[in-house]
Amino acid sequence: MATICITGGTGLIGKALTHYLIAKGHAIIVLSRTEKPGLHKLVTYRQWNPEKGTIDESAIAAADYIIHLAGAGVADKRWSKKRKEEIKQSRVQSSALLVDALTRIPNKVQAVVSASGIGWYGPDNGKTFTETEPHFNDFLGTTCLEWENSIEPVTQLGIRLVKLRTGIVLSNDGGAFAEFKKPVPFGLAAILGSGKQIVSWIHVLDIVRMYEYALDNKELSGVFNAAAPNPVTNKELTVAIAKKMKGNAFITIPVPSVALQLILGEMSVEVLKSTTVSADKIRNSGFNFLYPTLDAAINELIP
Repeated sequence: MATICITGGTGLIGKALTHYLIAKGHAIIVLSRTEKPGLHKLVTYRQWNPEKGTIDESAIAAADYIIHLAGAGVADKRWSKKRKEEIKQSRVQSSALLVDALTRIPNKVQAVVSASGIGWYGPDNGKTFTETEPHFNDFLGTTCLEWENSIEPVTQLGIRLVKLRTGIVLSNDGGAFAEFKKPVPFGLAAILGSGKQIVSWIHVLDIVRMYEYALDNKELSGVFNAAAPNPVTNKELTVAIAKKMKGNAFITIPVPSVALQLILGEMSVEVLKSTTVSADKIRNSGFNFLYPTLDAAINELIP
């Protein structure tokens, strides 16, 4: 079994990946700001600090693969100027530290699989985005560009690189799905804005499996959209969750765009933006989704 080093291992995807990979018998090294005891015999923690440029060299020396997820949560706080810089630099600095470490430290790393986001794309205006689309010139678009560019130099070291532009991850352990569910116990389904904006989503197990797939397939490299092949509107997503949780015992409540702008500030642009991305490239490479439709995903997440 392989030794896999994970940055951002305490986040939503990182935790799910760690549990999934140790169940397969892989040894996991989680790079963290604080070294702590592993929660499992196959999990160890090693320290790094991207702002200070420090990293435990033993983590890099031991790794067969690196999964790079590190970055401040995009939706965790309101987007002040300071927060936006933190979101960007947490990604760029951590990538730069990995590149430097892989350059300096003798290692056996075969591949790096790095997170990116569908924030790369702008409003779809009725089109479906493929991986060849240029980045959109807004905050998330330029952040994704710098994020992807910052890890790209590992290819000059002869290391295979895969970048996964991830959609909205549906998981019971946090993230957007938890927010969509919050009003439903009160009999409310909150439709954001017009509700017509397209949401490109992915079940947490499928994104975890996609990382494993990227590690295992030596022919895979470059950028792939990590979103299910059947995107839905915000209203379809919200109503499907409410029906599964409450049957017909709910009412839809529109949340006007102006209210979202007041509550979320600039971040409301992303909530209201319609982004349709294609899953064809990853599917054509041989990856099969366990949860290709929203119904399949919700039926698993809400038994």
